[in-house]
Amino acid sequence: MSWGFETDEAFQKELDWIDDFVRTEVEPLDLLLDSPYNVADPARNRLVRPLQQKVRDRKLWACHLGPELGGQGYGQVKLALMNEILGRSGFAPTVFGCQAPDSGNAEILAHYGTEAQKQRYLLPLLANEIVSCFAMTEPQGGSDPQIFTTRAERDGDDWLISGQKWFASNANYASFFITMAVTDPDVSAYKGMSMFIVPADTPGLTIVRDVHLAGRKAHGHGHGYLNFDRLRVPADHMLGGPGQAFAVAQTRLGGGRIHHAMRTIGEARKAFDMLCERAVSRRTQGGRLADKQLVQAMVADSWIELEQFRLLVLRTAWLIDTHNDYQLVRKDISAVKAAMPKVLHDIVARAIQVHGSLGLTDEMPLVEQMVSSLIMGLADGPTEVHKITLARELLKQVTPSAELFPSYHLPRARERAMAMYGAALEGADGL
Repeated sequence: MSWGFETDEAFQKELDWIDDFVRTEVEPLDLLLDSPYNVADPARNRLVRPLQQKVRDRKLWACHLGPELGGQGYGQVKLALMNEILGRSGFAPTVFGCQAPDSGNAEILAHYGTEAQKQRYLLPLLANEIVSCFAMTEPQGGSDPQIFTTRAERDGDDWLISGQKWFASNANYASFFITMAVTDPDVSAYKGMSMFIVPADTPGLTIVRDVHLAGRKAHGHGHGYLNFDRLRVPADHMLGGPGQAFAVAQTRLGGGRIHHAMRTIGEARKAFDMLCERAVSRRTQGGRLADKQLVQAMVADSWIELEQFRLLVLRTAWLIDTHNDYQLVRKDISAVKAAMPKVLHDIVARAIQVHGSLGLTDEMPLVEQMVSSLIMGLADGPTEVHKITLARELLKQVTPSAELFPSYHLPRARERAMAMYGAALEGADGL
């Protein structure tokens, strides 16, 4: 048995290529284009399509998918090493064919889609000819499915969907929506909800408005507030069977959460690099910022937190590869999800502080990264929920004491120690 932390030489060469490619050819797109999801934007396509072809030629396209779907079938550890580089750029996941929410929606379609659904929705989605939306949360209930009110009722060969969805990312660009709705209100939410494919041009679907994050441009990537007014979809547009929405959703949520964490490493490292460059470049009070002990503490704390988080992510990725079952790694994924926003927030906050007033302006990307850290605390379930999940999973493994005093009570512990070793100590000095 051995432990190792090195990457095999052949894959390390790919990682080196990815790192150089993202820094030199992909990151500039973030400064020139509005949204990686606007497949109808000719400027976007003129710049993005050739880069996607380079990735395909390198056989690095959609590596999270199996070869039958055009990917490499990489396990989560390899994906972690890739995604921590892709996290540096908003356009990089799209250039590499692994952007959320399309990557998770593709997994759903691959697992639960019929052949007709795969031909109509999955294949163009994998080719990035279209993009998609995952419409789950609701205005009155957030992400708590127990108080969802969107209903789907059977009407002959169709389903009629009525209700509202909220914060549906990419709604303004999506060609189709994967939507969760109550189909049996008489059972628990975990057994009474179903998942549907809703084409974007379906009558009865209205984007009430596009919601944009505070401080961001009021165009480009939006989060839709949707209204479904007796929207009619064919019965064959259900994914899985009636009541299986949660099984379908878990196909994407476990992977989505760990992939968010992988990309967050890249974003946090980018902030850390800016922190360090500023520290060695800027002079004040008779010396470099890098020579001030409080700045040195910021650098040290940031590096430690980032490396600790990276190891937690890689270990969780390894566990997913080992068990091939997200449920068996549930607590680890929750731990990663709970740790992620704070690591990014704290490193970015220190970088802003070291940059002074410049760090707060729109001439620097740091405030945008700070907003990202807050998003990470809410997307795919709030931090508080994941801490509760982690604690419950950990406490399940603990045996309660049947005695008045705990098992580690020192008088009881000494009695046990004496019962084990007392005879051997008889006659020893000091007993």
